[in-house]
Parts: sequence; C-alpha cells; structure tokens
Amino acid sequence: MAKMLRTALVMHPVVRDELIRDDHMERLARAVDLVSPEPVRSFDVLGVELGRIEVLITSWGAPPVGPEVIERMPKLKLIAHLAGSVKGFLDDIVWRRGILVTNAVAANAVPVAEYTLAAILFANKKVLQLNRAYLAARENRAPWAREAPDVGNYRKTVGIVGASQVGRLVIRHLRAFDLDVLLYDPYVPPLAARDMRVSKVTLSELLARSDVVSLHAPLLPETRHMLGSRELALMPDGATLINTARGALVDPAALEAELARGRLFAVLDTTEPEVLPPDSPLYGLPNVFLTPHIAGSLGRETQRLADYIVAEVERFARGVSLKHLVRRELLPRLA
Repeated sequence: MAKMLRTALVMHPVVRDELIRDDHMERLARAVDLVSPEPVRSFDVLGVELGRIEVLITSWGAPPVGPEVIERMPKLKLIAHLAGSVKGFLDDIVWRRGILVTNAVAANAVPVAEYTLAAILFANKKVLQLNRAYLAARENRAPWAREAPDVGNYRKTVGIVGASQVGRLVIRHLRAFDLDVLLYDPYVPPLAARDMRVSKVTLSELLARSDVVSLHAPLLPETRHMLGSRELALMPDGATLINTARGALVDPAALEAELARGRLFAVLDTTEPEVLPPDSPLYGLPNVFLTPHIAGSLGRETQRLADYIVAEVERFARGVSLKHLVRRELLPRLA
C-alpha cells in the first residue's frame, strides 16, 4: 500500500467547525494521513511534524507562510487554501520551491455570480423602482410605462468589466437570456472573447452602450477608481451600476454625486469605505440598493469551499492534475 501524504490543518477552529463537515473529514482521512483532525493556528505547535508535512490545508486564521516556515517543511508539496486569495498570505518562495498551490476562489465565485445575475435581471425589470411605485400607489397601474420606461430584459445590453472567475461565470449564466453582452478586459484576446460569445469593447464604449454595468475586476493600482466622474457620465440615463467586486474600483465622491442626481441606479454590495459612515446619503437614496458585502459565500454556501478543497486534495493524493491551481505568473492580475 502506498504511503499516505502527511497532512496538517492550519486554520481557526471556528473555520473547521463551520466549513468542514464530518463527511469531508472522512474523505480526507481516506485520502491523506492527517496529523490530527483538529486544526492548529501556529506552525510551532506542529513541532517536529513540520519536517514531515507534505500537504497543508490552510484557511482563515492561519499565519502567513514565509521563508522561515518553508525552510522547516522540506517535504511540503501542496498548499490547499480553503479560502480565497493567497496574495499577502503566501510568500513567493512557495512557487520558487515548486510547491503547488490551490484555493477555493472558484467556489466563492458561485454565489457572487448568482447574486449578480439576480441583480442584472431585477435591474432591467425595474423591480426596485416598481416596488416603490406600487407601495406608494397601492394599486396596479400596469403597464407602469411612466414609472418604469423601457422595462424588461429582452434585448437589453449588459456590460461586464473584468473576465475574472466571477465575471466569466456571470457571462455563462447570461447565455440563457435574450441579452447582448459586452466585455471590457485588456487581458482577454479577441478570440477568447468570441469563444465566450461576448463583444470585446473599450471601457468607454461599454459604459455608453450598456443598460447594466457589472464590475468584476480585481482591485489593483491600475484599477483603483477606474470609474470616476467622466466614466459614470458616459452611462445612459436610467442605467444601473452593479458592484460585487471591490468598492474602490469606483471613485466614491464621483459615485455619490452621480447617484444623488438620480440619473443612474446602483446595486452596491461593496463600497468605499467598506462600511459607509452613518451619514452617507447612499443609505437614503431611492435609486440605490445596498447590501453589506453578502454576495460571497454565506451560511451553507461556505461548505462549497470545503467541497472544492477536499476534492483537490483527493486529486493530488491520486496523482491527478489539480483543477484550481494558482499560477504564480497570474498573481499580479488576481484580486
């Protein structure tokens, strides 16, 4: 019988309890040799076991993995991160040593894409406006043409900014509907855009043509405040901006000013700052729908992250290629 891979869980105990089910632990026990079913939060706790570890399963609450830790784990072959981004958590030495890295970004993309799809369909259907109009009128004024001109999803144009994991999943969801989809992403070549069945355009063209604009770009120095006063002014009257990515992609002062005019609508799951101050006018604007950064995995959805990571560890143990490999050369473009 082949020797099983010595594996350690390094994360906050609450993460282990909430994300990793009993059946997950049973699968791990069959695939690898766990140091303990209980997680640790410090590499020092592992003591001499560090020198034997071949697989690390990390998550929230784990300390950063830097050169000193890597030097103490000469047999380490895989870091499976039961969370999202590994930037700022893993030192570059991990890739230089040839250690494979996988994470659960693809799992967390699922609920974000679901939220975004719902927001796009609701935005074009003018659900939020008609909800308020109905509550005020307390009678059916169908077809509601005055309150919601150009209502409906048929043949509307949706602009996707960023072909990230979430952006690509949203694009796949939108194929089921009679919508035209535009994409702005400087890293996507035209042939790849054609394969995605989207029209690749400039950011200015996307903003000017879209009924709904949805942001899915990573927050990088070059994307910070990529939408300012000039860009927002390009959006047609009555268009909707959806942000489930990072609040700082949009200049907050420009966004507040544009939304205060009432010309645009917005569905904002992320803002800058992350929690708006109590006196922010966005709380009271009728054309703004705010949620407290809930688009990502919540409740039962968090267990999907463990589904993905346990499956990755099983693949590695069988010598099968990983599905969610984090590539070093792509790190500068990842969130």
